[in-house]
Amino acid sequence: MPTVSVKRDLLFQALGRTYTDEEFDELCFEFGLELDEVTSEKDIISREQGDGKAEGASDVVLYKIDVPANRYDLLCLEGLTRGLQVFKDRIEAPRYTRVGPLNGDMQKLIITKETAQVRPHAVAAVLRNIKFTKDRYDSFIELQEKLHQNICRKRALVAIGTHDLDTVSGPFNYTAKPPSEIKFRPLNQSKEYTAAELMDLYRTDSHLRHYLHIIEDKPVYPVIYDSNGIVLSMPPIINGDHSKITLNTQNVFIECTATDRTKAKVVLDTIVTMFSEYCEKPFTVEAAQVIYPTEETCIYPEMGYRKEILSTNFINKRVGINETAESVAKLLTRMYLTSKVMGNGAQIEIEIPPTRADIIHPCDIVEDAAIAYGYNNIKMTIPKAYTVANQFPLNKLSELLRQDMAAGGFTEALTFALCSQDDIAEKLGKDISGTRAVHIANPKTAEFQVARTTLLSGLLKTVAANRKMPLPLKLFEISDVVLKDPSKDVGAKNTRLLCALYYNKNPGFEVIHGLLDRVMQLLELKPGKENGYYIQAAEDSTFFPGRCAEIFAKGQSIGKLGVLHPDVITKFELTMPCSALEIDIEPFL
Repeated sequence: MPTVSVKRDLLFQALGRTYTDEEFDELCFEFGLELDEVTSEKDIISREQGDGKAEGASDVVLYKIDVPANRYDLLCLEGLTRGLQVFKDRIEAPRYTRVGPLNGDMQKLIITKETAQVRPHAVAAVLRNIKFTKDRYDSFIELQEKLHQNICRKRALVAIGTHDLDTVSGPFNYTAKPPSEIKFRPLNQSKEYTAAELMDLYRTDSHLRHYLHIIEDKPVYPVIYDSNGIVLSMPPIINGDHSKITLNTQNVFIECTATDRTKAKVVLDTIVTMFSEYCEKPFTVEAAQVIYPTEETCIYPEMGYRKEILSTNFINKRVGINETAESVAKLLTRMYLTSKVMGNGAQIEIEIPPTRADIIHPCDIVEDAAIAYGYNNIKMTIPKAYTVANQFPLNKLSELLRQDMAAGGFTEALTFALCSQDDIAEKLGKDISGTRAVHIANPKTAEFQVARTTLLSGLLKTVAANRKMPLPLKLFEISDVVLKDPSKDVGAKNTRLLCALYYNKNPGFEVIHGLLDRVMQLLELKPGKENGYYIQAAEDSTFFPGRCAEIFAKGQSIGKLGVLHPDVITKFELTMPCSALEIDIEPFL
């Protein structure tokens, strides 16, 4: 959950009254938030860097409030106080309006076809005649940062640029060029740099270095120019210094470049609805025109209102209450969802504002009704259907086997479900194409390329990491592996396996064979080909020739046991013989 830090005095001033810490904590809980911490800038620095560094820091009390990740409208002081005021019936939800320019043409942002190689989408809007104070300005910057870390996915999906419109002139041109052809003075720098030089400059920057990877390997970098060739920004890295916003800025041009147009529209709507409050005409936003390479023309921000119709019974039933339609409509209105009763009261019309991008399903509306009603006010009732809980049979069998494996002197290991391709193929003497491995599309590391198809490799790596422990090493694991299965709706299935391993100066095949007999005894299966279990000689590249057997039970093959091949042992950086057993336990359910 994102955490929003707000100054307590500013918050109380916006709310129109003061609260004790306990009272405000209770208000947050009622609204579905959580007051995480009451602190100050001085306390934070003192705790993180020591008392010496905290000297001179502000003592202003800060409230750190945990906000649901999908409530983008609550990520700043303006949205938070507005939401709480509406919740407490102190104000009505404002009506956001998109307007055209008072004089002159609409601002235009023209997108060229070159941007398709990096960030093909962009949206724009203008906040006209806005008045900033130091606190408003700080909140404006903080909201952008919160959105960047949240819905924008660290600028990978959307990057926000805000500019002083009076320092530039439209129409604006959004294009992409080779790094050597882009040159401008970046924000808070004293000289001009090429894009390639900027990448080197910011490689050591504690803040911006995290975003360089988004475009640094691209043949062209995105850039926005005004009609005079002045660079506004090089998204998603840095804005130009020429158009930077100050406390004296009156007209703000906002552009959001993106790889996801829907996310960009949500981000733009969030910013303009939060800060249009400070415009000369509150809650009005000047539209801008975006022209795509295909000649498609769009007007932003959309700031669309939409309506949903739900039955009163639908909401009552799912929340577990019995309220009238008028009461339910009032509950939803308190949650920023202006609602009214339709017809005979059986249905409610809910208007969803542009600030509530999190409302995507009727259940989201039901959840808001439950929050407004108060979860603590919902009466506990006995369910109409009686059920008796029972342990999942496969887990129950696994737990029983674990206890007896441990009693037999084996130590349980818990290994990763993901591994490298070599771990399940080349190191075990197999071809990866012959396995039914599920591959990760974009592995972050070579150690996690596929879902494991065997538990054996994980146990061998565990032994390799514990070679200095006294011998013998007797390990086991009972866990799932993942195998491709076209008959399943997801194309793969989980299978529960039992794997045991014996590592010592001698192979100890008799130990593993004895363990198999003990497991079958516990499963109440006697030796025999008809209704019991038996083993027969088999060849497997993982095992030493002539020292491998296939295990059959209940008329089907359930696994193998044997002495591991010396090549397998060597590839896992081991030096002593090893025997292993791996069986499928699901047939015994």
